[in-house]
Amino acid sequence: MSGQSQAGFTPTGTIATPADRRRVVFATVVGTTVEWYDFFIYATAVGLVFGQLFFEPLGTNSAIVAFATVGVSFLFRPLGAFLAGHYGDKFGRKAVLMWTLILMGAATALIGVLPTYDAIGVAAPILLVLLRILQGISAGGEWGGAVLMAVEHAPKAKRGIFGASPQIGVPLGLLLASGVMALMTAIAPGDQFLQWGWRIPFLLSVVLILVGYYVRRKVEESPVFIELAERKEKASMPIVQLFRKHLLLVIVAALVFAGNNAVGYMTTGGYIQGYATNPEGPIGLERGPVLWAVTGSAVTWLITTLIAGWLSDRIGRRTTYIIGWVMQLVGVFALFPLVNTGDVGLLFAGLAILTIGLGFTYGPQAALYTELFPASIRFSGVSISYAIGAIAGGAFAPTIATAIVQATGSTQAVTWYLAGMTLLGLIATLLLRDRSGIPLGPDHEEEQSVSPIRGLAKV
Repeated sequence: MSGQSQAGFTPTGTIATPADRRRVVFATVVGTTVEWYDFFIYATAVGLVFGQLFFEPLGTNSAIVAFATVGVSFLFRPLGAFLAGHYGDKFGRKAVLMWTLILMGAATALIGVLPTYDAIGVAAPILLVLLRILQGISAGGEWGGAVLMAVEHAPKAKRGIFGASPQIGVPLGLLLASGVMALMTAIAPGDQFLQWGWRIPFLLSVVLILVGYYVRRKVEESPVFIELAERKEKASMPIVQLFRKHLLLVIVAALVFAGNNAVGYMTTGGYIQGYATNPEGPIGLERGPVLWAVTGSAVTWLITTLIAGWLSDRIGRRTTYIIGWVMQLVGVFALFPLVNTGDVGLLFAGLAILTIGLGFTYGPQAALYTELFPASIRFSGVSISYAIGAIAGGAFAPTIATAIVQATGSTQAVTWYLAGMTLLGLIATLLLRDRSGIPLGPDHEEEQSVSPIRGLAKV
């Protein structure tokens, strides 16, 4: 039966039609876009207003503390990943995705009505951090479920391009978040933006969540999970099995993502936005043009992510990644020399060059991760590897970059930090065998359990 599943059949023997697959891809893109819009709108606001509105009493340290709240949420991603992985491997991918969407939307909307420090004092930043933690729990559970819904529904030869559908939710979420914020700077300029303009993008989340919930309800459960359920082969304690048998694989997979995530969070974490618009900094650009430049770079990121997913189906995940790491390294060294010119056009060019490498080290990730782990513990493996990689990579990248610049007065050390993370991702990739096209169904657990780490045998 699993052979049928790999060929495009559901476990009951009916053909998974192109219309079914299009519905899965559409729902995945919409759902992940909404999730990441919510997650990134916070980071964008941190770079623009939260330091002033919620952490102003800290003076010169307000920016560092504000960016640290971006990172705090990452510390709770593993909790979301543990919960989602456990329940996703036991009860299905679809139910978990519905709950993560609701949790993220509720937290985001509540931030939109949160009083500032001037109104309620220290309770304001405390409540802000608590809501950010809920966003982190949701993000920790969202990605793994979205990835498995896309890749486990895909034909064997198209897992890369199908897996790119949840991946493009990140640049789409960034595009939407930056675009809406840029629009609000025009509608509510100056002090109006600080007073109420920044709140509208958060409140818009309510509408987006309703749309995402409606679309996801129409999607069928993953065929691999249905087959596991019908055969009663679901793991009773998937997380325990994961760490007992595949701990080293989780670490290596996490480092692959960390190399991409640290660099990506220069924009998704709000650092470039804050650095370029800081009136007391070396550049001092207006908010609107910088946000539009970030929005434009999200488009190039989206395109290269899709290209990389498609290419990985032809030349393999590992080779595509290696090409991506080289291009990402070029982008890292080009970024700050272009940003520091103070020219918005060159700032966009720096971000666009960077996103080429980011796309190539992100597009194949969904298919790569899905093919690394056995079916019965796959949700746990994918989610926890991703969450750990996010902590090691992007969690505190904006905070680290801010502290480095404050300590040295230069962005040169930030460039070397990002280059180091890129090389770490390359090394982790080189440790892995390419498993493109490996059967995903439960009949092939023995084959899937052979470690993809070079030099290791069956675990």
